Amino acid sequence: MSDGASLSSVPSLARAEGQLALSFRNVGGRTVIARFDQAGCLRARLPRPERGALAGAVTLNTAGGIASGDRLATSIRWDEGASATVSAAAAERVYRARASDRPARVQTTLWVGSGAMAEWLPQETILFDGARLDRSLHVSLAASATLLMVEALVFGRTARGETMREGLLHDLIEFRRDGVLIHADRIRLEGPVARILARPAVAAGGAAVASIIWTGAGAAAVRDRLREAFAAAACAGAEAGASLRDGLVLARIVAADGALMRRMVVAGLAALRQDRPLPRVWQC
Repeated sequence: MSDGASLSSVPSLARAEGQLALSFRNVGGRTVIARFDQAGCLRARLPRPERGALAGAVTLNTAGGIASGDRLATSIRWDEGASATVSAAAAERVYRARASDRPARVQTTLWVGSGAMAEWLPQETILFDGARLDRSLHVSLAASATLLMVEALVFGRTARGETMREGLLHDLIEFRRDGVLIHADRIRLEGPVARILARPAVAAGGAAVASIIWTGAGAAAVRDRLREAFAAAACAGAEAGASLRDGLVLARIVAADGALMRRMVVAGLAALRQDRPLPRVWQC
């Protein structure tokens, strides 16, 4: 591209597609992989569990990030009695797009069976200035299932002092327990994203947000542990809180940058996972 060329002058390019389907099952008290299908740019690895950790998988996007028009779909199933952690090899990056481009589409579906223990722990998604992303997460739970998950967004490469001034983000999270909707969370940001985030009722100028969600037995105690962890990790530039409704613990974090947000997320996960180490990819 010449020095004077603008993004709008670049012709449409081929976009990435990826599909990943995993399932775990319990065999004699041991969790093993039951299904492993991967296509396109989505891949998974099955590292040997560290001492005290659950079995699991690490996902990765070999495209090196997400561009407008990309289509990615992930489905993960924990069958009855299975216990596994699924994390991501690195933070996901959503690159700048033209205003006329189709948003990237990312769909994730999780099924957690009776007595299963599921952990969905992707690292943060970083939206570059001008990024366009349409993302959804659908979770189906059995009544006796346990789930711990985190979803985190960083608006701009804050480590480089950048912000997401303009762009589009449509983000939907839905939880169903035995087929009944128990939680729905929708974000719709379009146009002047930085100005919208600056509003006191939105993010009060924060550039990074995260949710930690947990459901299972002893929810009130889990909520209290989260609150204690956030209080101990409290720092200027980050706010966090946790609430409980319909057996679902929902923690929210708003921070001035990605590093502060990640600090609060790690504190919350450490409190809930206690003696189990975070996946090694989180420590890189």
